[in-house]
Amino acid sequence: MRRLQRVAAAVLVALALTACAPDTPIEVDPTATSVGEVTGEGSAMPDVTHSVNVDDHISTIATVGGMTIDVYDAAGGTVTRTLNARDLLTVPDQTPFVFHVQENDGDWLLVDLPIQPNGSTGWIRASDVTLSYTDYWIEISLSEYNLKVWKGATLVMETTVGVGRADRPTPGGGYYLREVLQLPDPNTVYGPYAYGLSGYQPVLDSFNGGQPIIGIHGTNNADSFGKDVSSGCIRLPNDQITKLVLEINPPLGTPVTISG
Repeated sequence: MRRLQRVAAAVLVALALTACAPDTPIEVDPTATSVGEVTGEGSAMPDVTHSVNVDDHISTIATVGGMTIDVYDAAGGTVTRTLNARDLLTVPDQTPFVFHVQENDGDWLLVDLPIQPNGSTGWIRASDVTLSYTDYWIEISLSEYNLKVWKGATLVMETTVGVGRADRPTPGGGYYLREVLQLPDPNTVYGPYAYGLSGYQPVLDSFNGGQPIIGIHGTNNADSFGKDVSSGCIRLPNDQITKLVLEINPPLGTPVTISG
């Protein structure tokens, strides 16, 4: 089991993971904390020119050294926006600011952006980030209410999950693990841990005063699994989310594919 460094500082946060909550928004206790410098355990960058090796399932992760990064419309193009970790992470001072890389063009990287609309991409300078890689990847089937965690071609975890309701569906597509939080009270609808993904609930414009981020989390509701019950997030049994965070511990930036 990988060793996690737990962050002791408390933070004020109203968790905006939409389906981590029922119909009534829940404000998370101010002692919610970030979990671990997980990307610090990532492996050195292999000699690959693209983010994913079809045979080895290798994905590239780009970690920003500071709090902000410029995003360009093309390799060597024009800056279209500057992203700030303080706008995108719950505990920005204690969570790595990462991107999943789609393409590595040497000096430039095409990355998935954790912004709306879902599927947004942009180019960043390779010199502005540190590259690492992972062979972990997560696969979620909405129709089968199933989550699988893979390490390369090896299945390391599988569990039944709850997903979004018809009126607040879980969006399909490709995302990545943006952050992971340890919650102060495991006996809530959020469970002991929650991953924030890079995607957003497509129906809601906001949630509890924040962005409608989708996530993967535990829950104290044992009747959640194998059903359309949430507002968009993926609900796992508490023992399974604990296993994912503490035993498997995929690094932030790990790709997550959600299919119908």
